Amino acid sequence: MRWVCGGPWPLEAMTDYSEEQRNELEALESIYPDSFTVLSEKPTTFTITVTSEAGENDENVQTTLKFTYREKYPDETPLYEIVSQENLEDNDVTSIINLLEQQAEENLGMVMIFTLVSAVQEKLNEIVDQIKTRREEEKKQKEREAEEEEKQRFHGTPVTIENFLNWKAKFDAELLEIKRKKMKEEEQAGKNKLSGKQLFEMDHNLDTSDIQFLEEAGNSVEVDESLFQEMDDLELEDEEDDPDYNPVNLDSD
Repeated sequence: MRWVCGGPWPLEAMTDYSEEQRNELEALESIYPDSFTVLSEKPTTFTITVTSEAGENDENVQTTLKFTYREKYPDETPLYEIVSQENLEDNDVTSIINLLEQQAEENLGMVMIFTLVSAVQEKLNEIVDQIKTRREEEKKQKEREAEEEEKQRFHGTPVTIENFLNWKAKFDAELLEIKRKKMKEEEQAGKNKLSGKQLFEMDHNLDTSDIQFLEEAGNSVEVDESLFQEMDDLELEDEEDDPDYNPVNLDSD
């Protein structure tokens, strides 16, 4: 217990907590006209909505803080809690609660709501910056992945011993299949090709076709005698004059 100099009265008896609390409420209502709301007077309970500065694409984070004065506030810390929030992760909420606890202990004995709200405001701004940084990193990561994918399409897959052997095995199998099909086609084509004997057996008119052609031509067939030489003018060598001639060989044949 603290005592006032010159008298036996405790300091608590000299402090008008209600007056300090009332003065702070008036100040808070003036500072936060659009976000300050009194919920009850006994005990004094009110909320203040805190919004971060606008981030990229006008995005922001927001939280509504609820405060309740204790009887001896500000010599006692106020009660506080987060009653709502927007765009905050669970770890962000935990960080804000820890921040309020720290600031309340550091400012014990002084009216502190404005200090607490200001600390939360700065924290929300930091969170917005973190969100912006995280999204920029995600965007860069996607760009790097897209660039790498484009390089893969342009340069192809790097050749290794393993993928080369896999490719060669597949290529050899395809080539072998092509050869088999070709051999099968050639074999089938050979079976379907008819010999001369088979052609004559299928069409008996083939052996008389030339005779029929001459009969149809009749006497109209003419021979150009100038195409032939006189037999006497032909220089024919006697077989006996041929140095390679051997009648024995003829007999043996």
